[in-house]
Amino acid sequence: MIYPAIDLKGGKVVRLRQGLADEVTVYGDDPVAVACQWVNAGARWLHVVDLDGAFAGAPRNTESVQTILEAVNIPVQLGGGLRTRQQVANALDLGVSRCVVGTKACDSPEFVGELVREFGYRIAVGIDARDGFVAVKGWVEKTTLPAVEFAQQVDRLGVQTIIFTDVSTDGMLTGPNFAAIEKVCGAVKCNVIASGGVSHAGDVRRLRELERPNLAGVIIGKALYDGRVDLRELVG
Repeated sequence: MIYPAIDLKGGKVVRLRQGLADEVTVYGDDPVAVACQWVNAGARWLHVVDLDGAFAGAPRNTESVQTILEAVNIPVQLGGGLRTRQQVANALDLGVSRCVVGTKACDSPEFVGELVREFGYRIAVGIDARDGFVAVKGWVEKTTLPAVEFAQQVDRLGVQTIIFTDVSTDGMLTGPNFAAIEKVCGAVKCNVIASGGVSHAGDVRRLRELERPNLAGVIIGKALYDGRVDLRELVG
């Protein structure tokens, strides 16, 4: 499954380089137009991130998210700033199909367990890794928790989907960290969605060639926006 990424900052669609707040490229002022562009190109899911929310610790682009949800007829997964049960519930009530919890999941595995018991498969955990260790708070802080160990932890809690991002490759168009992705897939039973580094269609083919049955998809951002990959070809 190909997940086009729509990263929101100040109501605009942007991409960050390696997750750095001051390394911003604006790709559009109208998130709905961008969402519809990907739907029309054949997307079957959208991956939306509230970047302001990720840095602030609470949702900041809810209005933009709502307009996207009202405009498209495919599922949307949302991450960025979802750190309380109420914030997750509010997002699901808006119409989000799957919520991605990151920083709070690392701080409190118990919180993840509670969410999974209440919301089941609609909860995903975002694992952002830098040099093999989990990075949190909008990728600003690197922890001492190995990413694979954290993946196994949330897998045991019943999480059905992990979104694994290698921060060093994100927005760099240098190719995904295939070894790290394969390592995470091999360590857990749940589904893994890869993110970060896709630069051309060959990267997607190589991910498929890993033949990991639980590698459920890949999130693509900058390569789509720069026209380096054609979504119609990837989903065709």
